[in-house]
Amino acid sequence: MKIVRLEDAEGWPEAKAMTPEELKEAYALARAAFTADDLQKFTEIDEEGVPMDVFIAELQKVQQEHDRKQAS
Repeated sequence: MKIVRLEDAEGWPEAKAMTPEELKEAYALARAAFTADDLQKFTEIDEEGVPMDVFIAELQKVQQEHDRKQAS
């Protein structure tokens, strides 16, 4: 079994049911292929998020619209 990085993949293989032994091997290969550089991508904030008060206001607006539609 070979693990191929997404950027190196040329297509998607057909999905198949794997035996527990095959799954164990696949997980081991994936863990071995996962590097510190891969992890670093998930630990850095590279873009500004939405302020929480703006996010909550948008959620409340959507909830109110949903409640109005349910009431009619």
